[in-house]
Amino acid sequence: MRIFPFKRKEIFSEAEKNRLVQAIRIAERLTSGEIRLFVENHCSYVDPLDRAKEAFLSLGMERTKQRNGVLVYVALKDHQFAILGDQGIHDKVGDDFWQDEAALLRSHFQSNRIIDGIEACIKEIGESLRTHFPHETGDNNELSDDIVFGN
Repeated sequence: MRIFPFKRKEIFSEAEKNRLVQAIRIAERLTSGEIRLFVENHCSYVDPLDRAKEAFLSLGMERTKQRNGVLVYVALKDHQFAILGDQGIHDKVGDDFWQDEAALLRSHFQSNRIIDGIEACIKEIGESLRTHFPHETGDNNELSDDIVFGN
């Protein structure tokens, strides 16, 4: 029995979750790269990049074969986000790519188009991963495509 009779409000609807998971699957389909989405309401750090780094490591994203994992971190109620790419993909795309992706997210978020922004960002990250880490025979999906929900 629960102490409080109300349910905790879900961050995304089922349709939104399915849409974002599908975006990840499509983005990863032609690449060996890995994309994860970590969403929570509040960021317990001053700098969301610090929280993204913590989540990146806790999800084992640094253990991909080609070090080509990318984490999109979003703290919805705090209006913060970070995009963190592992060393393999960062070496290929450089800082400008991450700044462009951050600008893309920011522009969508400012128009209150959160799902559209995350989806567009995932798509562009997938295109970059496909360019630098094309899918090869024997490539496996190393990380779950499911959204990770924090606190």
